[in-house]
Amino acid sequence: MRSLFVRLLTSSAVVAVCSITATAWLAASSTSGAIQREQGQTLASDAQINNTLLGYAARHPDWSGVAATVRDLAARNSRRIALTTEKGTLIADSAAAGTPLPSRVSAVVDPLAVDVTLVPGAAEDRIDPRAVGPFLLSDRDRTRLTKLAATYAGCMRRTRQTVQMTVSNTGRPSVTITGEEIPREPSPMPTPMTPCDAVSFNTPTRTEKAALKQLNLLVAKCLKGKSTERGSVSLDFTWVSKEKRPALPAAEPAQAISSCIVAARKEQLDPYVAPAAYLYIGSPAEAAGQRIPLPSIAGAALLVLVLTVGVSVMAARRLVGPVNALTHAARRMRDGDSSARVRIRTTGEISELATAFNEMSEHLQRMEEQRKAMVSDVSHELRTPLSNLRGWLEAAQDGVAELDPALIASLVEEILLLQHIVDDLQDLALADAGRLYLHLEPVCLGDLLDQVTTAHRGRAEAAGLTLTTEVTGAPTLIAAPVRLRQAIGNLVTNSLRYTPPGGHITLSARQDGDHVIIEVTDTGIGIRAEHLPHVFDRFWRAEKSRNRRTGGSGLGLAIVRDLAEAHGGTATVTSTPGVRTTFTLRLPSRP
Repeated sequence: MRSLFVRLLTSSAVVAVCSITATAWLAASSTSGAIQREQGQTLASDAQINNTLLGYAARHPDWSGVAATVRDLAARNSRRIALTTEKGTLIADSAAAGTPLPSRVSAVVDPLAVDVTLVPGAAEDRIDPRAVGPFLLSDRDRTRLTKLAATYAGCMRRTRQTVQMTVSNTGRPSVTITGEEIPREPSPMPTPMTPCDAVSFNTPTRTEKAALKQLNLLVAKCLKGKSTERGSVSLDFTWVSKEKRPALPAAEPAQAISSCIVAARKEQLDPYVAPAAYLYIGSPAEAAGQRIPLPSIAGAALLVLVLTVGVSVMAARRLVGPVNALTHAARRMRDGDSSARVRIRTTGEISELATAFNEMSEHLQRMEEQRKAMVSDVSHELRTPLSNLRGWLEAAQDGVAELDPALIASLVEEILLLQHIVDDLQDLALADAGRLYLHLEPVCLGDLLDQVTTAHRGRAEAAGLTLTTEVTGAPTLIAAPVRLRQAIGNLVTNSLRYTPPGGHITLSARQDGDHVIIEVTDTGIGIRAEHLPHVFDRFWRAEKSRNRRTGGSGLGLAIVRDLAEAHGGTATVTSTPGVRTTFTLRLPSRP
């Protein structure tokens, strides 16, 4: 006990000291490299949060449903995220209500004016490409254009061109040539080439035409008074001039047209995107760049050490006490006290160990009682026939009795009884040792029950009993026929012994799913309910006088149960005293 107690206490103290030392060293030696890595991760996290919210704003006309997105981003990045309007009204916040906002705005989320510091690759017009507004194609148009684009791409590949098909944010597919022309195999006969149709899927849809018309009206309104050049905006938002030469110098109209296209696009997209919002991103827990004062470290270390030692002492005492009790109980069991038990009030693994020990002790006690009862029962069963044999043989030796045929037949009957008891004991011993080998083969239950009936019909008729067989259907069974006949024969013998003259004994069999049910039913004296749990026990008889005229060796039904379990089945009994008793063997069709 002391050794275990000291080891637990020492181990806990060593672990506590090592933990305190490591924690103090890590806290006192924070490096700038960790801070730099955290800053890099913070910038990447800020960019990712801003990009996700930009995508939401580009696809929704307002911020009414952004709360779930904000909570998800906050959970994935372990950051506080809040959105407010430009006037300061709170839109969504991952923190609890009433929590003050961070001191400064992290970014302005506006899909029509993207922050280039967080989105370095943003377009020159600073319009988020995911903001498509009225140019968004319907599902029907997407499907149709995708099929036309795939047809065109296939045609281009047949002309030995390397192409790639992509889909824009509006849902419109595009096909581009990604490489040089693939060399064609020389052919003795030139093959005429049919030009591929690219017009069918490049033609604007009705939705796109309406959006382009609106956009061109806005551009024309903006250009009024700034440029006299005639033209229109195409699907790729570039200016297509209708004049062969401009009326103004080249740089001036181009700049005016470009500015008007951007302004018109923002005016057109404004109803389809969420309004600009201020984004607040809380900083992660900052690493302590300053060293922790040495007295604080020493005080914390001492406190942790005291707490660790105290908890370890309590835990060790609670652990050593039950272990000590288990040790004393084990020694009592070693000295022959099979009633040794451990009483522990704790819970957990020690309680489970004590419960397992008590169960083992109870099992050993039952086994010892069964062993003693077995020895007593075996000696009792063997004593009677041996006493009879010895008495008659001594009488014959002294000349008191004559070895006539009747006496010899009686002695042979006693010897056969001894042999029967020994054979039964050997079968039980083999079953207990797991060496009761079964030679399995397909069994015809109808023939097997007929064989058992034929073997016992003479005794049944002599006792004035009727013995019949009933087989329902054609039950299939793979079993050891010799052992199965032995089990059923023991049940029939038991029924013959306890059924009065004029009674009826029925052997039946039927299929029940994957199992076969074999029943032996008699109209005998029956078994009382309190005796049913002990029917299959070895050497058990309802009549405690143990008169052989009212029972056999007491091993037949125990052998029936062992044979049923050896086949992977069960043996049960039900009885109504004075009416009917049914022994049931439930065996798997394929053990």
